[in-house]
Amino acid sequence: MSEGAKALFRAGAKTAEESVRSDTKRKPAVLRKAEPRWRAYLSDLGAGALIPVIVVVLWQAGASTGWLSPEFLPSPLTIVQSFIELTVSGGLAHHLGVSLGRAFLGFLIGGAAGLLLGVLNGLFRSAEYLLDPGIQVLRLVPHLAIAPLIILWFGFGEVSKVAIILSGSFFPLYINTFLGIRHSDPKLQEVGRVLGFTPFQRLRRLILPSALPNILLGVRLSLGVAWIGLVVAELIGSQSGVGFLINEAKQNSNTPVIFVGILIFAVIGKLIDSLVRLLERKFLSWRDSYSG
Repeated sequence: MSEGAKALFRAGAKTAEESVRSDTKRKPAVLRKAEPRWRAYLSDLGAGALIPVIVVVLWQAGASTGWLSPEFLPSPLTIVQSFIELTVSGGLAHHLGVSLGRAFLGFLIGGAAGLLLGVLNGLFRSAEYLLDPGIQVLRLVPHLAIAPLIILWFGFGEVSKVAIILSGSFFPLYINTFLGIRHSDPKLQEVGRVLGFTPFQRLRRLILPSALPNILLGVRLSLGVAWIGLVVAELIGSQSGVGFLINEAKQNSNTPVIFVGILIFAVIGKLIDSLVRLLERKFLSWRDSYSG
């Protein structure tokens, strides 16, 4: 190698080494500027809570100055006082436990049936042609339309309430499971055959993971509908539960307790939705397209 070439080679190596050193020096600075995840979460939480806090403050101010009627819209402090009284007496825990048990049981039965039929109709065209038309007809019947019929069949006991809840939680999970399987990549079947998978192994290791985003979306929607169905079931006829608490307060013209029941439904529903989103973040983090 000539002297000129050697000099050029040494100069290039020196430049590359300096570039690597400068990148190494810059990396800690970039890392130091990265905002911690918990701080970003608290920032988003604070921004989301800003408007509700302002509304509550204005609401309390309007109630304190007499601009709002206590019978029409009681103050937030009055609602909090009713919440504390119900909690101390133990009535709130009892009614909430009953409602959660009903909602969970109805979702468990309806969601399991929706998942199984969604997988069945998604995998086999013949099953879809046989079962899907009837399912779609039933899906378009509102809760309030079938609730009197269910009560006529099963009475006012627990069976009728669970039946109303499962009838609503079945359809979102069924539809999303069906679509998730139908939209899975056809190449997965070829991969399964190349790897020598059995049909069950292809379903468990290829098709269901591919359909998992749709399935979790169906779970999220089914839980929401199950919670709404619970309200319908308990308001029509029950002797316990948060819906019964609201109905009893309506008969006694106890507006603060009605607001307590409404807020409980809202908060618990939001917690359930957030729980499913955590499951999505856990089970879908492997997907490049997931931005949970």
